[in-house]
Amino acid sequence: MTIERIVLAFAGFMIMLTVALAHFHHLYWLWFTAFIGLNLLQSAFTGFCPLALILKKMGKKPGHAF
Repeated sequence: MTIERIVLAFAGFMIMLTVALAHFHHLYWLWFTAFIGLNLLQSAFTGFCPLALILKKMGKKPGHAF
């Protein structure tokens, strides 16, 4: 699995988790969902993704984007 696929899977999981937490716990969790979305948006334009850097240091195989 490449870094790109791991980043997308992790972002999707975190979005679903925070939406569920907002539904069952408190609406303030939606701020974290917005943070994830903004991070995905900025990484699409800049190529900088903190999770991708961590995965690269862990030895995961990079793809085309990272």
